[in-house]
Amino acid sequence: MEDEYDFSNGKRGAIFSSKGKTRITIYLDDTVLEEFRSRAEVAGTGYQTLINEAFREYLNQNSEKPVTESVLRRILQEEFSQMGR
Repeated sequence: MEDEYDFSNGKRGAIFSSKGKTRITIYLDDTVLEEFRSRAEVAGTGYQTLINEAFREYLNQNSEKPVTESVLRRILQEEFSQMGR
């Protein structure tokens, strides 16, 4: 280990950039998040990736309709009810 390090050319921020993605804060029901985490573990992927895919799939199916809170809740409820079958 060196006694002193030169950080004069260092940059602040994330170590890697996610081009084409934006970090947001979102509140989801605990049951929704638990289900996505469970599915992600089975699929061997990240739960955020699965949530992103669910949004993409919905947007591709319903490109004319805006995604509102009530629409999103309905979609998630439909998905969970299908899982119970």
